[in-house]
Amino acid sequence: MTIDVQKAREKLKALAWLLDSSVRLPGGFRIGVDAILGLVPILGDLLGLLLSGYIVVQAARLRAPWSVLLRMMLNVAVEGLIGLVPVAGDIFDASWKANQRNVRLLEGYLDHPANTAATSRRLFVMLTLLCVLFMGLVTVLFALLLRWTWQALL
Repeated sequence: MTIDVQKAREKLKALAWLLDSSVRLPGGFRIGVDAILGLVPILGDLLGLLLSGYIVVQAARLRAPWSVLLRMMLNVAVEGLIGLVPVAGDIFDASWKANQRNVRLLEGYLDHPANTAATSRRLFVMLTLLCVLFMGLVTVLFALLLRWTWQALL
């Protein structure tokens, strides 16, 4: 089964616009259906993640490399996790626009495969290291908190 790349690009671009920028608010700021869905607790966020995941799945069908797919998944994960926070998460979701970011990543890869893949790999390695450092910091802080709590109880 062959994929019409141009047709797929147009559909994904339209979907990303619908999800991230299709509604104009007073003052010119744009939000999308994804931000509106996010107002419905849990179910709206889950539906938004599924729609965002569709873009990543289509990128995989278009043979985007793992480095690009992982960056796309990271964008969706950031939007999904922060989007779970009431009100602040919805505001973040409206401004982060993970779907349009992901379509730009995919288009960058399709237009310039070598450049995008190399940039994505470097950025992914850097983000992975930052995540590991953050996890280490959280672990140390949690251990200190447990120690302080234990000493306070004794």
